[in-house]
Amino acid sequence: MRALPVLVDATSVPPNRGGVARYIAGLLVGLAELDVRVDVVVKPGDLAWLRDTAPAHRYHPAPAWTSSRPLRLVWEQLGLPGLLRRVGADVLHSPHYTFPLLHAARTVVTLHDATFFSDPGAHSSLKVRFFRTWTRIARRAARATVAPSAATVAELDRLAGRPRRPTVVAHLGVDRGVFHPPTDAELRAFRAAHGMSDGDDWIAFLGTVEPRKRVPALVEAHATLSAADPSTPPLLVAGGLGWDDTARTLLEAAGDHPGQPLRHLGYLPLDELRAFLGGSRVVVYPSTAEGFGLPVLEAMASGADVLTTRRLAIPEVGGDTVTYTEPDAGPIRAALTTMLADDDAVRADRVARAGRRAASFTWAACAERHVEVYA
Repeated sequence: MRALPVLVDATSVPPNRGGVARYIAGLLVGLAELDVRVDVVVKPGDLAWLRDTAPAHRYHPAPAWTSSRPLRLVWEQLGLPGLLRRVGADVLHSPHYTFPLLHAARTVVTLHDATFFSDPGAHSSLKVRFFRTWTRIARRAARATVAPSAATVAELDRLAGRPRRPTVVAHLGVDRGVFHPPTDAELRAFRAAHGMSDGDDWIAFLGTVEPRKRVPALVEAHATLSAADPSTPPLLVAGGLGWDDTARTLLEAAGDHPGQPLRHLGYLPLDELRAFLGGSRVVVYPSTAEGFGLPVLEAMASGADVLTTRRLAIPEVGGDTVTYTEPDAGPIRAALTTMLADDDAVRADRVARAGRRAASFTWAACAERHVEVYA
């Protein structure tokens, strides 16, 4: 295995191990698939998980107090440079916007999306100010920047000022060990675990419930459809409740009651996701802004029929294998009506083409782009 003089800062892994954690874990697995080893610094609480996920690398525990986000940012500026020297790394990879300013010339920074500029209403004002500032600093001071899609790079170039050098596109990958068409036994187990009978259908949404995901519009579209046709499959929403107050009110009122037209399942175990996605009649993801669109890719890999939008990076993922709609209740309802009425052959063709396209997004290919940037 070839050792690269690179230190990956994995201390930004969030407590739920979603979001950037999926990227960091996937990248480390992809590097190992390329027979490349790097050094990784990680919070003590994430050490066993990440070492089990990608055991080929050398891991270094950060101080326990970096579990506090403000203190982690302080350690990033004052403590991380010392570790960089101790492990003998020439390059630091900071995979979530922020990095030690005094070592900018040695740092590769990942910028995940441009929505802090293009869709500020989707975030708190504090987050908008914080991430706009760090994005601009990274593009002007870092050794290199990486983004997950060409659409994100185009938005950054348009809205975040001139970069020191072009931002590199590295499409994300999908973990085929987790996201693949579910077996009949897995579907039976999922239905049983959630109070459904064999053969029951559902419509699925997976993601953190935040304004840009347009969950209230999806709920309204589904309610209208269900009122017109009571045989419409129920809408199952999986994921955490973010900062969309309207969606929170709707989902908390609905709860999780088998037999009801709307259910909020909350967080699902990772091993249940392929059954949730691949067993649905349709996965709906009506987001208005995505830096990449990993939920769309994971649904495609799981054998789902996907309804989403043409906004920003999503068409780079879905291509011509998914169905597109505008992110409003009327268009979502119309698209769902058509998809639910499609015959099995039409649906099977979309699903098969989406699965083949999903197979081309690998973490090894993502890691290969990073290795080029590190060099």
